[in-house]
Amino acid sequence: MKSFLKKILVVALSAFTAAAFMSGASVYADGSNGTSISISPVNKIMQISANSTYDDTFKVSNNSDSPMKFEVYATPYAFSYSEDEDTYKLGFSKDTTYTQIARWITFQGTDGNYAQKATFTAGPNESIEVAYRITTPDNIPGGGQYAVLFAHTLSGDSDGSGIKTEASPGLVVYGRSDGETIISGEASNLEIKQTMMVNGEEKSIINASSKVKNTGNVDFMANGNLKVTGVFGNTYYETSSDSTKSRVSIIPETELVVSDSWDDTPFFGMFNTEWTVYVNGEATETITKFVVIIPAVIIIVAILLLTIVIVWIIIMVRMRKERRSRFMV
Repeated sequence: MKSFLKKILVVALSAFTAAAFMSGASVYADGSNGTSISISPVNKIMQISANSTYDDTFKVSNNSDSPMKFEVYATPYAFSYSEDEDTYKLGFSKDTTYTQIARWITFQGTDGNYAQKATFTAGPNESIEVAYRITTPDNIPGGGQYAVLFAHTLSGDSDGSGIKTEASPGLVVYGRSDGETIISGEASNLEIKQTMMVNGEEKSIINASSKVKNTGNVDFMANGNLKVTGVFGNTYYETSSDSTKSRVSIIPETELVVSDSWDDTPFFGMFNTEWTVYVNGEATETITKFVVIIPAVIIIVAILLLTIVIVWIIIMVRMRKERRSRFMV
């Protein structure tokens, strides 16, 4: 069970990284040398066509009190499968059919020319607007195209170990081509459990999880709904419709974990639980389970009491047998 929880944690970390790009107005990154850099917006969703040019901008902010030099560049946005851990990990070097857009992006430098990389210097608490261009070829694949635009700090300082201290917030570009779009996904490994690891400690918390695989050619949003009710039907917990905890954006050729938990699970109780997984807003799989939460202390006390009762019964039976044997004599 610990091995399975470890796998979920690894995937959850990858999913969290993806969610960081998807939410909020900006992404911050801090270097150990006091450098603080942010990028805004954190994502760009756009429709793209073959043999076309698209111009846009994003803002990079120096949130420190000292000058900061940084470079901008594009990388693929993809997940790679790890056989050893049976998980998908977020990476920025895997080149696939769905990451070709990273090759089509250039940045305008201070000289006005566009190139694969551009370098800038931002003064203390200064923001710089960076222009980028997407130039598509004559033929592009159908479905989605994904890349990350990074703003990477360049520093000559080190942390004492000889390693340069740098930071790299990123903006995710979600391109949707004019070709055929296939939205398809499948859910598997649905589970409802009554314990989970919290800061390395196993606690009695009702939680549910499932793997969701994108079998189409464009990204979609997957989420789960955990509902916990009492034996008389009263609802104690249900995943909020606006909760981001159980919502994951999944790009093609990727399988991630969708999960949720009732963090305020009481230490004792009996509950009916239901876990439903949604792919692109449509319910795909549902499981139910009756869960009993009993503290270990109560179990131990119950076992002791049961043992005492059994011993008492045995003693009483023997005493009766002895009395009968005496009466017979």
